[in-house]
Amino acid sequence: MSDTRNILPPGLQAETLAVRAGIDRSHHGEHTEALFLTSSFVFPNAHEAAERFQGRSPGNIYSRFTNPTVTAFEERLAAMEGAEMCVATASGMAAILSMCLGMLKSGDHIVSSGSIFGSTVNLFAKWLTRYGIETSFVAGGDPAAWRAAMRPSTRLVYLETPSNPLTEVFDIAALATVAHDGGALLAVDNCFCTPALQKPLDLGADLIIHSATKYLDGQGRVLGGAVLGARALLQDTVYQFLRTAGPSMSAFNAWLVLKGLETLKVRVDAQSAGALQVARWLESHPAVERVWYPGLPSHPQHALAMRQQRLGGAIVSFEVKGGREAAWRVIDSTQVCSITANLGDTKTTITHPATTTHGRISAEERAAAGITEGLGLEAPEDLQDDLVRGLG
Repeated sequence: MSDTRNILPPGLQAETLAVRAGIDRSHHGEHTEALFLTSSFVFPNAHEAAERFQGRSPGNIYSRFTNPTVTAFEERLAAMEGAEMCVATASGMAAILSMCLGMLKSGDHIVSSGSIFGSTVNLFAKWLTRYGIETSFVAGGDPAAWRAAMRPSTRLVYLETPSNPLTEVFDIAALATVAHDGGALLAVDNCFCTPALQKPLDLGADLIIHSATKYLDGQGRVLGGAVLGARALLQDTVYQFLRTAGPSMSAFNAWLVLKGLETLKVRVDAQSAGALQVARWLESHPAVERVWYPGLPSHPQHALAMRQQRLGGAIVSFEVKGGREAAWRVIDSTQVCSITANLGDTKTTITHPATTTHGRISAEERAAAGITEGLGLEAPEDLQDDLVRGLG
């Protein structure tokens, strides 16, 4: 029988880990990752069953919290992010909820960027308050403003960088200092960049959040999420919450995202190149009021983005002259772009955040939202031709 071991040498680059990490071959010696579609696992005897349930013996128990395919995804993403541990969840929002309910208690306080996904705003401002967890939202990236928002009860500092939808870039290292000086943890949503472009833990963050639904899968096929960080932070908190409450990633979804990770760098590099070309074109178009893209020198945090990101990413936000009517005309005139609120797909998507992804938050909170376009892998020239139908 052939050797089925997957022992990797140290120092491998992220794109190699994206293909090779997390593989635990069975005795069959399969080359691709196996898909374990089973709800439970059989124990050799009662003693071993008891040992596993008590955590004294390694091995799978029940797919709500232990499944070989999900473990493979967790180990691969952890290797790519440079994290000790990853806890996979059913969606990106499930990852944020699991982090908060696993690590916080009534009376605790969160300091969050105001420039975050609309559902995250609702989670923090509406739902967590029911359980005595308060959130202060900070406008902008000035560390002094974040420091002023800190309280003795602050346990978590939370941000997206780049943000959704206006690609605001935050100084991870500076805000890590603010969080740690106040005795809090820094959590960074790395959805827009992924480990292919940005490594928050290397910049001082304690926790990373992912919506695996987006670029990690990259095909628009499944939902998934993840929380990453040190084992000491996650094992008895987020993992135990998931074990009990069950916002779990399915084995099938984990298997699909595993395959997505293999091509992550290739896709993100190509999408970033296309996004930059389209952003430059939009910036020169007379019907466009403003473009937000970290790779453009006109972006307010361009220099910071180029320090902590490898490329500008694949999200372009732009404001058209004429308000909502003009914005909807651009969207409705497209024939190539997909009108959908998801992003990270191989297919370019276009949406109006103020009436979709950010439609459930207040008018004041969404005042800055423009059109968000997630670039796919189509020819940038075709996308420009598609947009010009509505821009005129």
